[in-house]
Amino acid sequence: MTKILVLDDEDIVLKASRRVLEAEGYAVETTTSPENALSVIESSSMDIVLSDLRMPGMDGLEFLKKAREISPETEVIIITGQGTIKSAVEALKFGAYDFIEKPLNPDQLKSLVARCLERKHLLSENRELKKEVRALYNLENIIGRSAPMQEVFGLVAKVSRLDTTVLIEGQSGTGKELVARAIHYNSPRRDGPFVVIDCVTIPENLMESELFGHVKGSFTGAGATEKGLVELARGGTLFFDEIGNLPETVQVKLLRLLQEKEFRPVGSRQIFKADSRIIAATNANLQQMAAEGKFREDLYYRLNVFPVKMPPLSQRKEDIPALVRHFIKKHSAASGRRKLPDVSVEAMSRLVRYDWPGNVRELENTIQRALIMAGEQNIDVNHVLIGDERRLAPASVEELKQRKKEARAKSAGELEKSFLIDLLTRNGWNVTRAAADAGMERTNFHAMMKKHRIKRPEK
Repeated sequence: MTKILVLDDEDIVLKASRRVLEAEGYAVETTTSPENALSVIESSSMDIVLSDLRMPGMDGLEFLKKAREISPETEVIIITGQGTIKSAVEALKFGAYDFIEKPLNPDQLKSLVARCLERKHLLSENRELKKEVRALYNLENIIGRSAPMQEVFGLVAKVSRLDTTVLIEGQSGTGKELVARAIHYNSPRRDGPFVVIDCVTIPENLMESELFGHVKGSFTGAGATEKGLVELARGGTLFFDEIGNLPETVQVKLLRLLQEKEFRPVGSRQIFKADSRIIAATNANLQQMAAEGKFREDLYYRLNVFPVKMPPLSQRKEDIPALVRHFIKKHSAASGRRKLPDVSVEAMSRLVRYDWPGNVRELENTIQRALIMAGEQNIDVNHVLIGDERRLAPASVEELKQRKKEARAKSAGELEKSFLIDLLTRNGWNVTRAAADAGMERTNFHAMMKKHRIKRPEK
């Protein structure tokens, strides 16, 4: 139950407040003593305190400051009388939620308390969400017991608490952004934003504006002044994904951002100070690109202050079983399963033997597809479709016999299901593109999906 404390030296105000608020279902306490009110706040957590501004001894502003020190999560609403509006406005600067004037209007009081509780609820949800996000990107939750990944974890642990620029290198699908987020959420900037700049998808002619912002009228279509991603990342981390694709015209301006910690929006003469940590990721060899004149050498060295190299999955195969279990747990519910499936020895053997050119991302897609193929069954070797051939050669006579048996038992319906899922996966689960790829009418393709109860997995 919501607990509210009312502090006022007028008995009539206390009685009126209690009557109105208790009728709304709140638990209400009243007192005429600021010292007693502080004692109540300290011993019994209060959701809201309504406090008069002018009281004998301690005034409302002094009480507000002490109350906020004792319980920062308790919201304070100021009750103000004639001639104290200016002081009430000043109270807002010290953390009061709002103020209400005497004589108290019951409807205004109920509305104000309701709004205050809604804000308190949203703030609480935000705090819990931040805790969940931090837990998600805790180093202990990133899967990898192999020596190469332990080395990565060691580097991340060292650099997270600093404001150093980090360059994460590795093949596509190795988890570069996951590591970048881990660095951010384990850093002093964890409460600030994590802003991603996708250097592949943002058009070259828009990159500078997206990054630094622009003023109204600076170019055709600039109908209003807009902040850029650098400004939006203030107090947090700016993550450049696949920075090797950054246009050369923008590279020199990023270099200035790194060197001087300042930037200028497109069309503006004003220079702004930046306040964000920069992390970049690339699947290209930036050093080689710099030597070939395809990337600014001075920018490369500014970015490469603290390099982190992500190992491909082929070099950390001992992590595959744990990753498989993680993806099964992550995607089972979305696949409509009532319980987590087991993975047969043969299926796990196939997963471990494969070299995974698409790395962890390819493994996750394969597990999603296997869960759909398996239905309510455990995941067996025939559910694991890998690579261009979608199957690997049998490793033993026993597996050969088993595979031949499975091939004979496989129905036309299963083949249809495999055909559909493979097409959908290749086309990003876009039904129209998948149907066109198959040379089918979209309605017929969709009917086959419905027949096999195939639904797009949730992200």
